[in-house]
Amino acid sequence: MTETACVPEREQDERSRTIEWSDPLSAAQAARSRSGLEFLQAMVDGEIPQPPVMSTIGGRLESVSPGTAVFTLTPAEFHYNPIGSVHGGMYCTLLDSAAACAVHSMLPAGVAYTSLDLSVRFIGAISVETGPVRCTGTVTHLGRRTALAEAKLTSSTGKLLATATSNCLILNA
Repeated sequence: MTETACVPEREQDERSRTIEWSDPLSAAQAARSRSGLEFLQAMVDGEIPQPPVMSTIGGRLESVSPGTAVFTLTPAEFHYNPIGSVHGGMYCTLLDSAAACAVHSMLPAGVAYTSLDLSVRFIGAISVETGPVRCTGTVTHLGRRTALAEAKLTSSTGKLLATATSNCLILNA
C-alpha cells in the first residue's frame, strides 16, 4: 500500500502593482537642448520625469553633480528572484544607470552616449530586510570617443553590496 501525501491548499495573498510613466521620447527631446548635467538635474528636481525603467522598478535618480550620479531603491518583494532575494538584474539596472548617468552628467548639449559594456561583481545579498540601497556612479575617464565609470551599490548602513565598471561610447550629434 502506498501513502499519498495530502498537501493542503493555501490561500495566496493577492499581490499586484500598477505602474504609470511619462512619455520617454518627450524627455529624450528635452535632453538634446541641455547639457547632461542640466538635463539630469531637471530630472532630480521633477521638471523632467524619471525614465520608465525607474517607474518599473521603483527606483529614482536622487542626485547628480559633475561626474557623479546617485540612484536609490527600496527593495520590495516584486524584486525577488525564485530563491527569495533581490534579483541580480535589479543590481545591474542600478549599477548601469548610475555609471551611465555619471558619464551623461559630463556631456555638453547635443552629445549622447551609449553603454558598451558593464562588468558587475555581486558582493552581498539584498532583501526587503536590507532596507533602502544607494548606488553611486563616478566617472573615472572621459575621452573624446569613450568614457569609463565605476559604480558602487551600498546598503543604508554603508555595507558594500556590488560594484561595476562600465565603458560608454560618446556619440557626437
